[in-house]
Amino acid sequence: MKALIFAAGKGTRLKPFTDHHPKALAVVNEVPLLERNIKYLQSFGINDFVINIHHFGDQLVEFLKKNDNFNSNIEISDEKNQLLETGGGLVFARKFLDHGEDFLIMNADILTDLDLNYFVEYHRGKKDFATLAVSDRKSSRKLLFNPEMILKGWLNVESGEQRLAEFNKGFKPLAFSGIHCINPEIFRKIKRIGKFSIMEEYLDLMSYESIRGYEHSATIVDVGRPESILEAEKIFK
Repeated sequence: MKALIFAAGKGTRLKPFTDHHPKALAVVNEVPLLERNIKYLQSFGINDFVINIHHFGDQLVEFLKKNDNFNSNIEISDEKNQLLETGGGLVFARKFLDHGEDFLIMNADILTDLDLNYFVEYHRGKKDFATLAVSDRKSSRKLLFNPEMILKGWLNVESGEQRLAEFNKGFKPLAFSGIHCINPEIFRKIKRIGKFSIMEEYLDLMSYESIRGYEHSATIVDVGRPESILEAEKIFK
């Protein structure tokens, strides 16, 4: 199985570090996020990676070269001309991923101990084209699921704004964990082109497609802010 690691973002919440470096090279207990996530994925037998780059992308390429690609096969999806966000970045990397096999997507600034074996097994058992790892934790935005864990909506917790596929019959609000398991069939379903968020596409597709959530209780730290690095350092040694 391949894994696409999103490492292209500007990481504005991690300034001033990201004024001179890509966010994927921010360190937690002296180990860069990208290295941690490559080794995390390798611990589940994943050794083929696609990494998208944009912001200080040359530093990421140099880091991987210096570390001999961590003895793995790494392909670079270079968005040097335009930062395409998660949806556009996925479509841009299609040539590396559209080969009939399921693949994982993971944000470079997420640290977790989620057991990917169970996650992938769940995805394959349901035979959906997209499964999203979600959990019941504090977040300003939540995804809404019906009792079968099929995506039915989105909620901005602070403003109360909602997007719904159907009337909200007590849908369960859960926070997205930044990890997806995807079947390449998704490339036949995505309508947008250029720069866009994959979540916007999911929220369009949920009206007529089954996009499922996988609820877990694993530790998730979004290392997007300087204070979250301190939080992560207490957990991930």
